[in-house]
Amino acid sequence: MKPRSSAALIQHKMGLHNSHHKPCPTHLQSPINIHTRTAKYDPSLKPLKFSYDPKTAKRIVNVGHCFNVEFEDTCDRSVLGEGPLTGYYRLCQFHFHWGSSDKDGSEHNIDGKLYPAELHIVHWNSKKYTSFEEAAQHSDGVAVVGVFLKLGDTNPVLESIIQNLDRVKTKGKTCPFTEFDLTDLLPKDLNYWTYMGSLTTKPYFECVTWIILQEAITVSSEQLEQFRRLQCTSENENPSFILENHRPVQPLDHRVVRSSCPVKHKLFHSWQQGFL
Repeated sequence: MKPRSSAALIQHKMGLHNSHHKPCPTHLQSPINIHTRTAKYDPSLKPLKFSYDPKTAKRIVNVGHCFNVEFEDTCDRSVLGEGPLTGYYRLCQFHFHWGSSDKDGSEHNIDGKLYPAELHIVHWNSKKYTSFEEAAQHSDGVAVVGVFLKLGDTNPVLESIIQNLDRVKTKGKTCPFTEFDLTDLLPKDLNYWTYMGSLTTKPYFECVTWIILQEAITVSSEQLEQFRRLQCTSENENPSFILENHRPVQPLDHRVVRSSCPVKHKLFHSWQQGFL
């Protein structure tokens, strides 16, 4: 059998509680509620540096509780650097979290409120580790960029993905998806919050440097409905749909959320506009 890519491992193999896995601590769990007024401005935080090669896009996979857009991650052709990170982290996949209605669906909260959906762009520390699976067992192993989706006009970049979802309607289905420039899906403003946290799916390893962008991208109600038409069941099973795939917020405890820019009233108002 051909081994699964590290991108697939994030939701498949990494979700198995194998006996050699370390017990999961509980004081650095994700997602969290980000209090914009108390986030600490850190002028030492650098701008994010995205370097993504469209040719590394490979396929879309229905993994049963979301769909992954997977990338070739055997070399550093698509990487994320700078920001709060030391060195470059290799892109392996991205996926979305959503809810049963347009009222909520994001995993992270902003001042106690939710967006309709949230994009997670997953990278791993290829400088220190040989695979995503290995990286996920270390505190500096994974970097995830979170991007909120707010209701608005149809997102043409997102539409290029959604047009393929009928081909992966049921769990386990895959389809080719190539020549995709992920930077086109990012907002123009790349200011961010950052904190140390965990994977938001089992086994919840506390290995993630979270980078949450402060500007949201748009998604239409019709596009969100296409997410909800995906099934968590296989082709030969009675259909059941993926309607809720977001984890509740976890305690912040003593962690500090840092911001790459000072909080401004204008920006705060724009965040509020993204909520329903």
